[in-house]
Amino acid sequence: MLRCLSTLTRRGNTYNALQMLEWPPRGGASASPAVPGVCAGRFSRGSKEQLLMRTSPRCQGNLPADMTSFVGRREELAAGRAVLSRTRLLTLTGAGGIGKTRLALRLAAQVARAYAFGVWRVDLAAVEQPDLVGHAVLESLGLDHETGRPIMAALARQLQGRRMLLVVDNCEHLLEASATAIATLLAALPDLQVIATSRQALAVEGEHLLTVPPLRAPHPDALVPADATVVNDALELFTQRGAAAIGAFAPTESDAHAAALICHRLDGIPLAVELAAARLRTMTCQEILQHLDDRFHLLSRGSRTALPRHHTLLAALDWSFDHCTPAEQLLWARMSVFAGSADRDAVEAVCSDSVVSAAELFDLVAGLVDKSVLIREDGIAGVRFRMLETIRAYARRHLETRSELATWRRRHRDHYHQLVLRADQEWFTQRQTMWMARLHEERSNLRAALSFCLEEPGESEPGLDMAAALWCHRLGAGGLEEERHWLAQTLTMSPEPNRAKASAVWSDGWLALLRGDHDAAASRVAQCRALAETLGDERASTDAEQLAALAALFQDDFTTAIPLLEDTLSRYRVQGALGETWSTLFLLGLACCLADDPRAADLSREGLELCERHDARWSRSWSLWLSGLLHLLHAEYEQAADLLQESLRLGWPAHNRLGVAQSLEVLAWTRTLQGRALEGAELLGSAQRLWRQIGSTLPGVGCLLHHRTECEARLRGELGEDRFLSVLQAGEAVMPHQAVERALGVPKSLRQPQEAPVASLTARERQVAELVSQGLADKQIAALLVLSPRTVHGHVQRILVKLGFTSRTQVAKWADRKPSAAP
Repeated sequence: MLRCLSTLTRRGNTYNALQMLEWPPRGGASASPAVPGVCAGRFSRGSKEQLLMRTSPRCQGNLPADMTSFVGRREELAAGRAVLSRTRLLTLTGAGGIGKTRLALRLAAQVARAYAFGVWRVDLAAVEQPDLVGHAVLESLGLDHETGRPIMAALARQLQGRRMLLVVDNCEHLLEASATAIATLLAALPDLQVIATSRQALAVEGEHLLTVPPLRAPHPDALVPADATVVNDALELFTQRGAAAIGAFAPTESDAHAAALICHRLDGIPLAVELAAARLRTMTCQEILQHLDDRFHLLSRGSRTALPRHHTLLAALDWSFDHCTPAEQLLWARMSVFAGSADRDAVEAVCSDSVVSAAELFDLVAGLVDKSVLIREDGIAGVRFRMLETIRAYARRHLETRSELATWRRRHRDHYHQLVLRADQEWFTQRQTMWMARLHEERSNLRAALSFCLEEPGESEPGLDMAAALWCHRLGAGGLEEERHWLAQTLTMSPEPNRAKASAVWSDGWLALLRGDHDAAASRVAQCRALAETLGDERASTDAEQLAALAALFQDDFTTAIPLLEDTLSRYRVQGALGETWSTLFLLGLACCLADDPRAADLSREGLELCERHDARWSRSWSLWLSGLLHLLHAEYEQAADLLQESLRLGWPAHNRLGVAQSLEVLAWTRTLQGRALEGAELLGSAQRLWRQIGSTLPGVGCLLHHRTECEARLRGELGEDRFLSVLQAGEAVMPHQAVERALGVPKSLRQPQEAPVASLTARERQVAELVSQGLADKQIAALLVLSPRTVHGHVQRILVKLGFTSRTQVAKWADRKPSAAP
């Protein structure tokens, strides 16, 4: 009998084991004790518990063994462990294929030692009827249904007093039944805790939600070395699954860059990344990347043993779509026209109509957020909603199938066209900084709107309007070459002369000068003048003369530039064009400053006063820079530094990257002349980084280059060539926001932390470090990784050396708090 009891408890059927200890049987017959040494025919309660604890292991359960390696999720696991220490129900939510099940099982395995009666998985994926949820729990736990007793009551009775953890997996298609069953068990069993996975919250009292994000994927613009897998979870997953698919996968630098782009375009969704890696059996990384536009056909060969909805990427998304209401499906498809994210106003303006009313719209949005279709984010002006690119591409297919894609893209374009024109009208006002930040936030949607104008026949005119109106935003935010691309494309599509074309040609002339393309600028000056004459437009004529003056200024032709700017200034004043009046004041002040004209100080002061009257802070940062430059050229270094620092304080929050680059540059000259060579060299490096990102010449106006050359020569003389280059490179390595903080003299304790470079741990060392963080000894780690304890000990010692630590506790803290590095 003891052998039978032991077998039952090993299988997890502890209730039936206890039933065997009942004597006499419940039928009432008496007999001798079945177990030698037991007195009077019935076990005492204490004897039963002692035998049970002897025959059942401490950590029983039915968690499946990992069939593949587990990658990343350190932050989510740490958060999950913390939540389980203070709540009884943790629900992991997220989109299909995001890795909820793997995370739940890994989390459960990590905390299993805390549950005397084990950790049990209840998989509801194959359960189709709501009334079978209780049966699924009984079956997973290996318990019998007591005849005549309701299932939930039977479960509650049999599990009473047992400290255990249930992992209830795949709840979304049986949401109400799952929620009811879990709530009932939690209410009846105070020693029970539950981890649930669902694409939607259960909405049970006491539930704590943990949204499972995609794996962090490389930024598309980042340079990705061949060993980048050690710092990026999505790339590591791709590499590991690729190695499993083809036997060995050691990416070259070219492969690593293509793999990084694959992971980025697939949003770091684990299912999608694994399906892409499986394609390495027949394709190179570059070929996979080229075919991602048809990702739903490409990613169609999953594991035969996976759930049917995980066989292909399309099946996973079909499952989510089918579990939305018809109105939610409609809104999901319509919102696919947004690129990046969208705010509430945009969603209402673009997506509502007689079928989906504005009144019901945000209940539908809430439903899509609950179902993990939309991701809620905080924006500058309020809440924004975003889809992962893969989910967006899926929804767009539905619009294409219904031949509605052009209709909703046009509505999207119309909304952002009006947004850009409103920003242009309110440019020189107290809302200037807000608009600069807002346009920066909407840059993905602006690109999508411009693309529609170029791709759809007959839609080019609004695109020309938008591209011309956005030039000033680009002037501040950088990306000058991209803006010139949009202007060139829209101008090609709009051959007829009109006011919008004149504005676009003028804008492109400005940007050409900032890029150092003087020939193109001269051509634009001629075109501006011709268009103004054809149109008979006084404003276009004034713009043309301002551009001609700017071209002369950039070539240090002050005798031409200053009279032209004086004439332009008076004409803008007559027209009541405030913003253009300020910009011409600024240019005239700069020309006089560089020409050593005594009017420079008054013009600079007038420009500042105009900004202050209208609270135009973005423009004020430029005027402060001009005042700082003027004081520098008069050897008033302290005043110059103060003004340049104030320009930085205003310019950085306003996304004035070009202005920030100018201020860092001139501040570097100032510090050098003050005898602070190290600071000057570092600032020069930080400015150099921004110039390169913006795509502008250094530093714009021709004769300013002379001051840059003089500054570099002085620094080389004071520091020596090697040290100068070393400090310059150190400054260039500093993130722009931290360069601004250093330039402003922000104390180190108050600065935003510089992202520390991730130590170059190998993939195996990262595995060992993660296991160390779970408190495992070398022998335990060796058993899990099928290594010798001596090899594990060597890994631990190398980890300590690489991280500069002296104890395993430091490694554990580092592993728990370290985010997956994003290039």
